Amino acid sequence: MTSKKPLIILAGAGAGLGQSLLSRFEAGGYRAVGLGRTRPEKTVGDFHTLDLSDPDQVPDCLTNILRDAGPPQVVIHNVAELVISSFSDTSLTDYQRTWASMVQSAVLLAQSTLHPMVQNGGGTFIVSGATASLRGGARFSAFASAKFALRGLTQSLAREFQPQGVHVAHAILDGIIDTPRSRDLHSLDPTKMMQPLDIAEAYWTLAHQAKSTWTHELDLRPATEGF
Repeated sequence: MTSKKPLIILAGAGAGLGQSLLSRFEAGGYRAVGLGRTRPEKTVGDFHTLDLSDPDQVPDCLTNILRDAGPPQVVIHNVAELVISSFSDTSLTDYQRTWASMVQSAVLLAQSTLHPMVQNGGGTFIVSGATASLRGGARFSAFASAKFALRGLTQSLAREFQPQGVHVAHAILDGIIDTPRSRDLHSLDPTKMMQPLDIAEAYWTLAHQAKSTWTHELDLRPATEGF
């Protein structure tokens, strides 16, 4: 039986931004389904544990979700694999791991959801980017190369699927997201960090724009962040 609520599927539904996104959409009347490698201690909605880069697990999982809940109205790819290392210390395996985690997972997610969304009349597909989507920094060659690829993939999907009714958006998160882990790692004043609930509100707005004013790329950063 198809759910009466619109469905949101979020890949990369970990603690912090992932759960904040699901909370915002669930509060707005959506059925929330999260996907991730590790289940958070507290989860919003349904959670499916899987390797998001696995070409066998992802299609099977999404087929089952769509069979139960119907085509999604919103799909968000919020997956990151951060490698910070000098180029000489970054192995080929590191590059392959970051590409598989961020780009291959997005391909698999899109392959399983975009056509059902088109057949259902449309929807929104959002990809989370980062500062490294726009510029590569020293010691970020693996991460930046994957984020650049993810941005290019998103542009191509937008040009193919927006005429078919699916709003494809790329959100550049240009700053440090406020989580207990990032506070320990960066020792930043929380007022200079990106608040997950505020990011979630921006994603909610993206997902509900009128067709005459769709945003493809949105950059978000704290007021104190240089750019």
